[in-house]
Amino acid sequence: MLRCPRWLPAAAVLLATCLQLVVAATARDLPQFAGKGFTARLVWYPLLMLCAPALWWLAARAGRTRGRATPWAGLTLVMAPFLLDVSGNTLGLYDAVVWWDDANHFTNWCLLTLGLGLVLDVAALRPAWARAAAVVGGGALLALLWEVGEWWTFIRHGTELATAYEDTLGDMVLGTAGSAVALVLPALTGPALRRLRRAAGAPPAARVSG
Repeated sequence: MLRCPRWLPAAAVLLATCLQLVVAATARDLPQFAGKGFTARLVWYPLLMLCAPALWWLAARAGRTRGRATPWAGLTLVMAPFLLDVSGNTLGLYDAVVWWDDANHFTNWCLLTLGLGLVLDVAALRPAWARAAAVVGGGALLALLWEVGEWWTFIRHGTELATAYEDTLGDMVLGTAGSAVALVLPALTGPALRRLRRAAGAPPAARVSG
């Protein structure tokens, strides 16, 4: 039976995102793309998506990954929010569904920080408050940087400036809340996944030391 290469989901997410970005950047007159900085996104989104794999590769070359296998599941989760964001614009969900933007910020930050937690092996951090500071604090910082990027690329010269303050505060709260869920999600799902493995007769997954 053919097995899917572990890197294939990450490559598929990157390709699907880039294809939609090209369409959005060349069809900026369509209402779902107008005034949303897709020319800048065409440059920055692929670079940001490749940032984590590139840093992992550099760390591995420098011998700083302690012999760990490339965490493709975590890297795919880090890339996934960019695909969800662009897909929401392609389908016009930001304009058609009133709660889509809020749900997107919450979900994307949960995926992003969960993925970074896997890549950085945050589960090995001790004591427990260090894990919380790394995941939730890191997620809050990334939410802040994202909002600064949104303001710089299209809000300051766009039509959303009048409501940007309230929207930015809400997005930062939702992003931080999503990071908090990412902190507790492995603890909630870990036992269930181990039970499924035992029921399927699979060998138990190796536990992270510490």
